[in-house]
Amino acid sequence: MDPVIIVGAGPVGLTLALALARQDVPCVVLDEGPGKDEPRPARTVVLREETAAFMERLTGMPLAHAGVRWAGWRSMRRKQVTAEVAFGDTDPAPLHIAQHVLTGALRAALAGERLAKVVVDSRLDTMEQEPSGVTAHTRGATGTWWRGSYLVGCDGPRSTVRKLQDIRFPGRTAVERHAVAALRTELPWYDEALLHRTPPWRTSGPSAGEITARPLPDGVWRLDWLLPPGKDLVTPELLLGRVRETLAGWTDGPTPPYDLLDTGVHTVHHRLARRWRADRVFLAGDAAHLLGALGTHGLEEGLRDADNLAWKLALAWHHGPHEALLDSYQTERRAIVAARLRAADQALPLVRGGGGLRSYVPGSARGHDTLLMDGHLGRGTLGAPGTYADSPLAPGRLEGEVPIGTAPGSAVTDVRVTAEDGAFVRLRDRLGRGALLVVLIAPGTGVWERRHWVSAGIMPRLAAAVSALPHRAELLVAESYPGAAAHTVLLVRPDGHLVTALSGVRPADLYAAAEAVVGGPATTEAEAKADAGAGSR
Repeated sequence: MDPVIIVGAGPVGLTLALALARQDVPCVVLDEGPGKDEPRPARTVVLREETAAFMERLTGMPLAHAGVRWAGWRSMRRKQVTAEVAFGDTDPAPLHIAQHVLTGALRAALAGERLAKVVVDSRLDTMEQEPSGVTAHTRGATGTWWRGSYLVGCDGPRSTVRKLQDIRFPGRTAVERHAVAALRTELPWYDEALLHRTPPWRTSGPSAGEITARPLPDGVWRLDWLLPPGKDLVTPELLLGRVRETLAGWTDGPTPPYDLLDTGVHTVHHRLARRWRADRVFLAGDAAHLLGALGTHGLEEGLRDADNLAWKLALAWHHGPHEALLDSYQTERRAIVAARLRAADQALPLVRGGGGLRSYVPGSARGHDTLLMDGHLGRGTLGAPGTYADSPLAPGRLEGEVPIGTAPGSAVTDVRVTAEDGAFVRLRDRLGRGALLVVLIAPGTGVWERRHWVSAGIMPRLAAAVSALPHRAELLVAESYPGAAAHTVLLVRPDGHLVTALSGVRPADLYAAAEAVVGGPATTEAEAKADAGAGSR
């Protein structure tokens, strides 16, 4: 079968290629650039715990050494601290990393993958679809035709794939603008991130704004200044003035020494593609959505797109068309991004607005600061990762379903489990292999060798039920799981989201849930062609 064609070699395209290769799906990445990424310290990404673990699993690189996990967060207004957070085991810190470092780790990992090929200086200009595959043409010194089973456009905001498929991309332009600088200096907070609203040296007018400071390795900081509305040019003089007054204000004295490494202007757009799937063509990352205000980072959502799509494409590539499963990519991911955009659009006038009655409401400013902080830290309405609670892959009501600490559709908690070979591993280490995970909660198993309990109690019956599932599954055993009683059985998707939790071994319920989560029985080739023909009419 033909490989999957991925258009675009940014972090999302490279992530998707790695995720597919790890599930034995060949792919070709069409990179319009030279295959190298210019170091830009001012272009960074903040990854929540689950996304950072996903990237570390793919790259095999401990990204915490290449980025910084913040020790804490503080919010300030004028001279007062309004909120503080200290991160620890129960409240994991986000990972802040330069985007070119992340991309470099992905490229290095891809270089060792026999099933993934990156083709540089290859810009897409034409593509054609038919029921059995996709043909794409790239221009360059010598034009080349590529044949693929599927094609995914990860080619950014001006996506050629999206334009060739005539998919609309409505939304709002220049929702916010930020002046950005990366510099090496010493600040009073060391490894804490900071949100400072209305700093005392800028006490009035639309330029009072806010400043965000986020630490990077080696004493480097990324600073962002919210700019007033409009299209005024951000000159080097203006940016240097902001740097100097900010550093002097934070250190209560003359401007301390600093080394300016990189600058830029970050303009936030809010856009959402009407469709994310057109038969065998998909969109992901900035080609499908643009967001980024209030701490909701578009790149992280793009990486989650890749995680969601990879296992579904892999299943269809290996076992034939699963139309309901492939359709679920758009349904699940677009709904989450749309909800995040709506939340940001509703909150922006509230937290950015000046004057009016709300400025006289006691505590309103503090509430706005908390709202902003939650957005930056991946919490609350503006920042919490979305769930697939209303997914078309949800199995519906099951007789043996029980509530646990994780709601169906949410990402599972990372607990220690015993694998089939008896090794102790983390639950997240078993994700991304294309298999469903069946986890039995069995207190006490951690202190006994596997050979003593693998053939005892309910294990033989559960093992038989797992082997009969309609899709490949791996059986794992955990000592405990938040909110789960002994003998609870969890079914987990390959991307780490909970399908259901069952009370004991219930083969019929387990089978029904497994069949639902892979989109039902596979579509035959004849059915797929008939559906495609009906769609074209």
